[in-house]
Amino acid sequence: MQLVLVITAVTLSLAAAGAIVRIAVGPSLLDRVLAADVLLAILGAALCIDMAVNRHLNNLMLVVAVSVIGFIGSVTVARFVADRREQPSDS
Repeated sequence: MQLVLVITAVTLSLAAAGAIVRIAVGPSLLDRVLAADVLLAILGAALCIDMAVNRHLNNLMLVVAVSVIGFIGSVTVARFVADRREQPSDS
């Protein structure tokens, strides 16, 4: 079990580092928002792994809240970008 925990910790850490780099460097707003959504998913996965390993449900509400915040944020930005693309330019 310890080997599985080490492998998942390394994998999630590398994925989080990649998402943070994409947030910092991302060439567009959509890249940054997608990377933030991925970072929230990684956080949710880490919380779920903690709950599974320690056999408790203390973080369940936090996982639900993180998931809802990530979903609402992504939908909001997608609608904002879609509205900006539909507006004709005046030039």
